[in-house]
Amino acid sequence: MNFSEIAKHRQSCRNYDPTREVEQEKIDAILESANLSPSACNSQPYFLTVCKGEYAKKVIKGVQSMGMNKFASNAPVMIVISEAPYNKTAAAGAALKKNDYRSIDIGIVCAYITAEAEAQGLSTCILGWLSDKEIREACDLKGTVRLVVALGYANADDPLRPKKRKSPKEVRKILE
Repeated sequence: MNFSEIAKHRQSCRNYDPTREVEQEKIDAILESANLSPSACNSQPYFLTVCKGEYAKKVIKGVQSMGMNKFASNAPVMIVISEAPYNKTAAAGAALKKNDYRSIDIGIVCAYITAEAEAQGLSTCILGWLSDKEIREACDLKGTVRLVVALGYANADDPLRPKKRKSPKEVRKILE
């Protein structure tokens, strides 16, 4: 599967097959791709925590306040993305330019995670509705939790939905 195919087929899954476990070699491939993602000054200012079993259940509880993300209950794996410190060069650049590169780098690593998961035949949903405190306690984390990626196999009856996107004129222009 090339990148364009991955981009066309990847969608947020809200219908996981709770009977299918995710193979460790697929998780390892996802983590290796995440490790290769670019970041400001190669600082990788994030920490990835893969949660399965009881840990996944605790994280799932942390993304379901106020009735949100009920579908996550069937995802067998949760990848928690939390902040980590910059290296000195990125920290200096962030202070000088008044730009939080961590949020950008976390978005990039999340894109790599979801793209590689798709390449591995897995489905994902990026969850930003979460309880930082609850997930930090469940995973014994120091850094702020920014995103959680639900990971698993979609149910066989989960169809590929048409992508709804803005028109190209609304999101880009070419200057020559």
